[in-house]
Amino acid sequence: MEKLRILIPKGRIYESVARLFADAGFGITLPDRTYRPSIPADWLDAKIMKPQNVGELLELGSHDAGFTGIDWIRESGADVEELMDLGFDRVRIVAAVPAELDDQALRKKKIVAATEYVNLARAWLDGGAFDYRIVRTYGATEVFPPDDADMIIDNTSTGRTLRDNGLRIVSTLMESSTRFVASKAALADPEKRGRIEELAMLFRAVLDGRERVMLEMNVPKDLFPALVTSLPAMRSPTVAPLYGDSGYAVKIAVKKSEISGLIPRLKRLGAGDIVEYDLRKVVP
Repeated sequence: MEKLRILIPKGRIYESVARLFADAGFGITLPDRTYRPSIPADWLDAKIMKPQNVGELLELGSHDAGFTGIDWIRESGADVEELMDLGFDRVRIVAAVPAELDDQALRKKKIVAATEYVNLARAWLDGGAFDYRIVRTYGATEVFPPDDADMIIDNTSTGRTLRDNGLRIVSTLMESSTRFVASKAALADPEKRGRIEELAMLFRAVLDGRERVMLEMNVPKDLFPALVTSLPAMRSPTVAPLYGDSGYAVKIAVKKSEISGLIPRLKRLGAGDIVEYDLRKVVP
């Protein structure tokens, strides 16, 4: 079978994607000064590219699947299939101006808007009936105002960099996160589609595992009926009799967000020897 060709983004998204692969069982090794990572699967071939290029390269068919922010898919207009929102590297695409610049002043002149997101910016500026000129940037967009631009349109996770550079947000164009995407040509190939769906299943299992923990506990026999009916679980709890028929060992997978309230409640209901541990993968 032909190898499945995967695009992995360089920059801030790389570490999140590399960890996802590692947790799925495919540890990525990236030698210095190369763009060809090694993955321990003879059916996978990976290449490192800028996230801005991933969507278009998938649409062209030179690669089969990859990872990038949905902001870059929208910016490029690439015709690809989104398989999963991985939730990594959440950012907002925002318009920001110098803090001292009055909103009314933006309407009284032709403004210069600096951005890497030329298409997203143009659509938003047209929708706002601005008189504008766009200057394409290649990183460090926040340094353009006030000398070289009246406005920037850029991504931000916390807004701190913008504030540190004397900028204030005037609008949010969209929210973005890392997506697992595939070319439509690859999905039309049954063998490649099968491999892509296998990866998606493993990634989903990893992400579900990160959200849950396993709880094990011992419960006296007389307290078991009241406790077991109040347990949260993905399906039904796993129950086994203790040696000597003195009670039951109970095991449940629960969301991490429930733990702080659940453990004290289990203790009040009579559970003992409670053990919590992380999960690697959860496959329903």
